[in-house]
Amino acid sequence: MKTIVVANWKMNPPTFREARKLFEATKKTAEKCPKISLIIAPPAIYLHALASNYRGKKISFATQNAHAEANGAFTGETSIAQARDVGAEYVLVGHSERRAMGETNEATGKKVSAVLAQKMTPILCVGETKRESSGEYLDIVGEQLRTALADVAPAKISKVIIAYEPVWAIGGETTMSPRDMHSMAIFIRKTIVGIYGDIGHSVKILYGASVGEKNVLEMLREGNVRGFIVGHVSTDPERFATLLKVIQNET
Repeated sequence: MKTIVVANWKMNPPTFREARKLFEATKKTAEKCPKISLIIAPPAIYLHALASNYRGKKISFATQNAHAEANGAFTGETSIAQARDVGAEYVLVGHSERRAMGETNEATGKKVSAVLAQKMTPILCVGETKRESSGEYLDIVGEQLRTALADVAPAKISKVIIAYEPVWAIGGETTMSPRDMHSMAIFIRKTIVGIYGDIGHSVKILYGASVGEKNVLEMLREGNVRGFIVGHVSTDPERFATLLKVIQNET
């Protein structure tokens, strides 16, 4: 069973020349890590050139965002079909940074359905902005899940990947504890099983918040996750290579 690693480059690097260099370095490492399923999510403007020139099978591509509508007067947006046409197989949906810009739970639901309709895989991101002892964060994550999956048919739920990203843990070098992630994974799975029945157990869960080469091993062993979304570390070839090798040697 391969570990899924999503390299979210966000709005980096600043030039295509640097993006190509980063991709080549990442590709070399990926070829040495057969136990990892690597998905690269570059800025949309680089997606076509990187994907169309890649002839290997070790790497898949994702778009960081896409509009739920198939076409129309949406200046600056990219449709899911357009992303698929230039090589994307996955779509990040509801990333915390998109939510911070105003993306609602209802909007993520429309995108999840639209991604599945295009026979692509949505990576649905959920997570709370702060964690309080009252347990209110569970209500927040539960609502994000239920709304985003509201129109997903039972036959398609196993095609959705869930990425949990606690916003309060993003941007630093300290991750949440694997024990807490284990508990959250149980909650996410319980919520999905509550909607879909036992087929919900097939949904893959990723962790994504301050993921680095120093904390992936413990999270993989004890966090009850199938993989990771990696942010800034994925744009550092040396650190990302180390991270992939750590996972490869463990799995």
